[in-house]
Amino acid sequence: MDLQDRVTDLESRLAFQDDTIETLNDILVAQQRAVERLQLQMTALLKRQEEMSGQFETSEEEAPPPHY
Repeated sequence: MDLQDRVTDLESRLAFQDDTIETLNDILVAQQRAVERLQLQMTALLKRQEEMSGQFETSEEEAPPPHY
């Protein structure tokens, strides 16, 4: 294998590696967006759960109705 063939082979590998890196980067960006979206949803759910548990705790602490 002469020098020109080796250089051509290396250039070909580099092109494939660049394409692979770009594809992986696109996937990573999409996953990061999904993680951020899920974190926002989780925060909203935790807030909603705290609000709802606060409602149930106050009703449980009330005295029973007079007919008991």
